[in-house]
Amino acid sequence: MELSLQNKNVLITASSMGIGRVTAELFLSEGANVVICSRNREHLIKASEEINHAYNKEVLWEVCDLDKLADIENIIKFCETHLGSIDILVNNCGGPRPGFFEELNDSDWNNGFNQVLLSAVRFSKFVLPAMIKNNWGRIINITSISVKQPVDNLILSNAFRSAVTAMSKTISSQVGKHNITINNVAPGYTLTQRLYDLSASRAKLSGESQEDILTKMANDVPMKRLANPEEVASLIVYLASEVAGYITGTTIPVDGGITKSTY
Repeated sequence: MELSLQNKNVLITASSMGIGRVTAELFLSEGANVVICSRNREHLIKASEEINHAYNKEVLWEVCDLDKLADIENIIKFCETHLGSIDILVNNCGGPRPGFFEELNDSDWNNGFNQVLLSAVRFSKFVLPAMIKNNWGRIINITSISVKQPVDNLILSNAFRSAVTAMSKTISSQVGKHNITINNVAPGYTLTQRLYDLSASRAKLSGESQEDILTKMANDVPMKRLANPEEVASLIVYLASEVAGYITGTTIPVDGGITKSTY
């Protein structure tokens, strides 16, 4: 299938590791120009060197703390200077602090808001004018199955990723006439550092081993396994393509069937 992504300019946030990094690799393999970012310079340098070696094509990188407006403005300028306008934006971020309602304070809520929702708002607002001018664009938000089926001890993720979903649905109806699509990909249990951190947190609460927690997570999935990041990234790249141009305003789980929702 021809995805027509050659020379498209792609910005992927929080992408020095995990799903974000694998997504960057798949875009590069399709001939796109890619910028990755993270708040951790060392992770970015390591990722860029490994990707450049594997694909014999340079992935650009810049440090960016998603909580800081100045950093977001800086990476937008970086992309414009080195590539031109951004054709495809993949909004990704690390998960906010886990915890139950009574365990979280105002600072936790503010941090979750900035990290998950406000960062997506800011990036989307910065890239949309050029997309409208070019009469083409793609925004894909990486959310979570928590937008379909809330997870007990992830109330911050439940709340703010659901807000990203609602925002995206609203904007998609306004920019569709400009050949811009906005969609959400909602991963289930995926083998990333975030999942290892969550399993460690659950193990600490329950007294079980981390390996037992991961096994239980896999057994809860109808397919009886956890996802690989590539299985999530492949959908992201497809949604960014020309052939997916009539798909917009949707939220698609990649969860092995664990979500019980029928819509």
